[in-house]
Amino acid sequence: MLSFPEVNELSEDVRRIFEELDRVHGLALRAPGHVHTPPLDVVETEHGVEVFVDLPGVTRDSVRVLFKHGTLVIAGEKLPPEGCPPENTAFHLVERGFGRFARVIRLSMAVDAARTRASLVGGELRVSVPRVTERRGREIVISIDDGRSRPVEPPPSTS
Repeated sequence: MLSFPEVNELSEDVRRIFEELDRVHGLALRAPGHVHTPPLDVVETEHGVEVFVDLPGVTRDSVRVLFKHGTLVIAGEKLPPEGCPPENTAFHLVERGFGRFARVIRLSMAVDAARTRASLVGGELRVSVPRVTERRGREIVISIDDGRSRPVEPPPSTS
């Protein structure tokens, strides 16, 4: 469970992402409305966690992915189609979501966040978070320093 300071920090990260996107796209292009949550799947495999998010119509420069405090944050913005400015436009039916979006996925397993990769192809964002290689139960030989400049190496392992 995230602590209150961690939640505040993640909220601040999402706010900064939205501010960055406002600078990139300009406030005039921003779609009106609330933050919505695009559908996603989270799948655990033997290699790690795969996250699939449906983001049709979202460009690569309109989405950000970050990993912090064991939590994957996906945030961005889907702009309305060209020719449909939000002001002076009467929508008769609206089923597609536009505007800002954010999803937060807490990962409780040991992952190697530095090797996380993301791709956006055909309207689907795929984030691959690899597991940390299991080290429990494996023998790790620790060298012993004799107080001088070079450590004394332990005898070779017999296993």
